[in-house]
Amino acid sequence: MALPPTHKALVQEVYGEPLKVKEIPTPKPTPGAAILKILHAPIISYMRDVYNGKRKYAYPTPLVTGTSAIGRVAAVGSDATTLKEGDLVCFDSTIHGRDDPQAIMLMGIAEGGTDASRSLMRGEWRDATFAQYAKVPLENCYILDEERLCSPTANGGLGYSTAQLCWILQGLVPYGGLRSIQLQAGETVIISPATGGFGSAAVVVALAMGARVIAMGRNIEKLNKLKALGPRVETVPLTGVLETDLAALKKFGKADAFFDISPREAQSSEHFKAAILSLRHEGRFSYMGGLVEDLPLPIRFIMRFDIAIKGKWMYGRADILNFLGLINMGAIDLHAFVNVVGRFPLEDWQKAFDVAADQGKLGHLALFEP
Repeated sequence: MALPPTHKALVQEVYGEPLKVKEIPTPKPTPGAAILKILHAPIISYMRDVYNGKRKYAYPTPLVTGTSAIGRVAAVGSDATTLKEGDLVCFDSTIHGRDDPQAIMLMGIAEGGTDASRSLMRGEWRDATFAQYAKVPLENCYILDEERLCSPTANGGLGYSTAQLCWILQGLVPYGGLRSIQLQAGETVIISPATGGFGSAAVVVALAMGARVIAMGRNIEKLNKLKALGPRVETVPLTGVLETDLAALKKFGKADAFFDISPREAQSSEHFKAAILSLRHEGRFSYMGGLVEDLPLPIRFIMRFDIAIKGKWMYGRADILNFLGLINMGAIDLHAFVNVVGRFPLEDWQKAFDVAADQGKLGHLALFEP
C-alpha cells in the first residue's frame, strides 16, 4: 500500500486549547514500528475533559490526539515477522518501554509519571490515532481473525462489522482487573459502579468468565438493562451510605470478589467499605478507578479475613491475547449489546466529544472514522 505524502490529523497545538484538523507528513515505517490506516478510533466518554485540561492529564503539545484503534496495516518496519500489509488489527495504546517495562504511557492521553515514560511520549510515540495514519509499536498491534469475526454467520463467522470490534478496546480494561484477581467460573463478583462504559463492560466480561455478578450503580434504568443480560446478574442501587449499601449486598450472601472502577467523583462514597465487608474469607478486591485521595478501609476486617487488595492499571499482553480468545470463540456476543451511536469525521470533533460524554452506557460507542 503506497503511503500518501501527507494526511489529516486532529492536533492540539497548545495544552487545553481547542483542537485543529491539520495536514501533516505521513510517518514512514521504521524498525519496530507499523503504519496503520485508521478505520475506527473510539472516543472515551471523558475525552473532552482530557483535552480541555479539566482532568489535568500530563502530555506534551503539539500532539496528534487519540487512543487505541481498529486499523489496517499499511506498512511495517524491516524487522516485522508476523504483521503484514492489509492485516486487520486492534491497536492497544498502552505503550511500555522495550528496555524498561515499568515505563508506561497512554498514547495520545497521558505521558506517565517517570522520566522514562515521558521520554516515550516525547519521542518515538508522540502522535496517536485521531488521524488517517498512525505510527505505532509492532508489539501493540494484535492481528484480528477477520474471517472468523466478520464473515457472515451462514459461513461460520460471527458477522461483526469492524466498527463493532471497537468494543474490544473497552472490554479489555475490566478484563485486566478481573483477571488480576483470578476471577473463576462459578464465583460471585461485586462490580461498582456498573452503569458507566467501563463498569458495564465489566459486567459483560465477568459473565463471559462464568461468574455471577452483583452490579452496583446509581442509575436504576441502566441497572435494569444490566439485569436483562441474564439470570446471573443481580443489581443493587448504590447510595454511598455504608449501612444501606451493606444491607443491600448482604441479601445476596458473601461475594468472592469485588471489582471497582469508580471515578474521582466517588471519593467520599462508603460503598468501597460496604463491598469489602461483603467479601468472604480470602476474598479479593481489584481497584482500577480514578480516585486521587486515600480511602478509609476496614483494615481489621481485611486482616482478620485474609482479604487481598490488588491495584491494576490497564492490562498486559497475556490479558489481551486471552480476551481476544473469548471474543473469537463467541463467549461474548457483540450483537447483543454493542451500539455505534456516532461515526464522526475529524472535523466534527467537538460534536463527537459531546456525544461520547453523554454515552457512558452499556455497549455505546462513538467513533472517529478519519
